[in-house]
Amino acid sequence: MKDLIEYIAQSLVDDVAAVSVVEKKDRGVLVYTLTVAQDETGRVIGKDGKVANAIRVLLRIASNRQGDHVALKIM
Repeated sequence: MKDLIEYIAQSLVDDVAAVSVVEKKDRGVLVYTLTVAQDETGRVIGKDGKVANAIRVLLRIASNRQGDHVALKIM
């Protein structure tokens, strides 16, 4: 799951080295925190949050196959 988030984020931004994903478990939910360069946050969020929502949909589909619950935070 972490690799999927990193792959998508690195495909969207120019500064690939600034992409980092941290995974932690909170009350039975896997919370992934995606951090990118400050000036490229808009690329990952997208207009009206459409890109971020699309990433969350992909994560939801992948997590359902594994039986997990996930959440994505973008910093």
